[in-house]
Amino acid sequence: MNIRLIMLGKTRRPEIRALLDDYAARIRHYASIETNELREPSPSALRKLKIEPAATVVLLDAAGKQFTSQQFARWLADLRDRGTRELVFLCGDADGFPAGLRAAAKEKISLSSLTMPHEFARVVLAEQIYRAFAILAGHPYPK
Repeated sequence: MNIRLIMLGKTRRPEIRALLDDYAARIRHYASIETNELREPSPSALRKLKIEPAATVVLLDAAGKQFTSQQFARWLADLRDRGTRELVFLCGDADGFPAGLRAAAKEKISLSSLTMPHEFARVVLAEQIYRAFAILAGHPYPK
């Protein structure tokens, strides 16, 4: 399974960048992962993304479905076991995502009912993806 994190705006704070890179490296033990940062959602930038039609596209949205870490792990395992080749997470900036890209999302999930900075939400997402794989592998990390 290939996981892509498509994020609007640049991760500017070095400590947040370091955390994001650390979790991406950990995830690579279980799946390939790629991060794409778009400075702005211009039509040309969106065309360059090339999201495959068969990809499962998930939008991070405050009104989306909420999971516990165990439920998220089961959801991820179900996608993997059904043969999902590409899983794309759309992580917006303070203004969210443009309507065209929002429409591509097959699912919406919420990381928390709490409000958090969008850069921090990226780290939370990456950590939860890693945690899900660790849960599925029986690794002691999630405890």
